[in-house]
Amino acid sequence: MEQVAGEREAEEFTLVARKPYFDLPTACPICLPLFIYLKLAHFPFRLSFNSIFPDSDQIPYVESGTYVAYNNENSGVVECLKKDGIVDLDSEFQSAPDWVSIQAMINSWLADALTYELWVGTDGRSAYKIYYSDLSWPIGKVLFLKQVYSVKQRLGITKDNAEHREDEIYRRAKIAYGALSTKLGEQNFLFDDRPSSLDATFLGHVLVTLHALPDTSVLRSKLLEHDNIVRYAEKLKTELIESGSSSSGPQFRSVPSSSTPRKGPSNWSNSSFVENGCQLTLKSGLGRSLAEALFILVNLSIEISMVRFCPQLGSKPKSKPKREKTEEEKTFKRRAKYFLAAQLLAVLLFLSMMGGYDSGDLELDDEDEGISFN
Repeated sequence: MEQVAGEREAEEFTLVARKPYFDLPTACPICLPLFIYLKLAHFPFRLSFNSIFPDSDQIPYVESGTYVAYNNENSGVVECLKKDGIVDLDSEFQSAPDWVSIQAMINSWLADALTYELWVGTDGRSAYKIYYSDLSWPIGKVLFLKQVYSVKQRLGITKDNAEHREDEIYRRAKIAYGALSTKLGEQNFLFDDRPSSLDATFLGHVLVTLHALPDTSVLRSKLLEHDNIVRYAEKLKTELIESGSSSSGPQFRSVPSSSTPRKGPSNWSNSSFVENGCQLTLKSGLGRSLAEALFILVNLSIEISMVRFCPQLGSKPKSKPKREKTEEEKTFKRRAKYFLAAQLLAVLLFLSMMGGYDSGDLELDDEDEGISFN
């Protein structure tokens, strides 16, 4: 296995991910493959959790001193680690004839299928628990519904084609599982019995599908048709997560306040929100709760303004500056006002539930502790 460049070997790296659920070190389908990748490379790191910004696309990320690799930059954290010479499992495999096709199946067909199943295909409880369980109910519910809408948009799902798109997503997932089952056979890994980033991505997908999705999940039932994939996943889960954690004797340490995204909308290291050039400093528990709620409300209001001019929602852009508004536009405007009023009510409910707590204490609880992996 490829190891890290010598100049960084002495530095301590921290993987910041979403919180653990379902007997997984992190239940996030994006964070778990990165965790597995570092474990497959025998790369020492510390695991920390960030639940302040559940929908931030910067999470997961890896940091060490002044170095940080975000999920939403340079094709993801794994590519950053490879490009920066820190850890690379793929140097000997990328020229393999079926590398590109397997990568496409895992990162496209299976990723879309799991996203669909988490947010649309099931009752959504698993997704809510992974991303929004630390938020108060009104805020968490609004963000959950917002994400469901976003997923449907990204997957091209409408009322007219919902059934067709569902069949297509499941059909592609079934094809991918069959091809990967054949490729895997009884090997320990997908390529030459040695781990690669595709093993990490595929294993993360399989473990979330098996452990986070309900028994009634269609995607889970299609995966269970391939016994060798299930054995492959459970074997590596035992070696990398269960036995690996106990044998290395992880030390539990509190996460420093700097273990949050350092730039962009998710910056919390200075206990402040930044929106449109304005900074709101958080000085008390009530102030932080208010700022968090208002920050989410501002973003929702901006999205409503953007949706107002989105042709896909049936609203028509103005062709003349002074033409009279249609009845449909008037109805939409009234509904937008009702929506904003509902969000203000959600802010009040949020403050009534959270006003007695200091969010500085909420950042670090017993589950938010760092875990060192050697």
